Amino acid sequence: MRTVTITGGSSEIKALLDQARDEDLIVRLEDGSEFMLSAVDDFDHEIAQTRRNEKLMALLDQRARQRQTIPLDKVKRELGFGG
Repeated sequence: MRTVTITGGSSEIKALLDQARDEDLIVRLEDGSEFMLSAVDDFDHEIAQTRRNEKLMALLDQRARQRQTIPLDKVKRELGFGG
């Protein structure tokens, strides 16, 4: 993901950005291409950065495929909670 700083800019772009502060927008070009315009907060930015972490995403994918579970009684015994 790249960050582009707009200085000056057209009044139409400024109006779109102002609208995107309040709600997500879909911008459609004459050729039918569509783009999502959305205000970014710190959490959105953090999520985007996390998704680019290939090692973390691979680990999460691997964990999601795991089907083996540990019975609750065994966990309680190993942690010393009886059972």
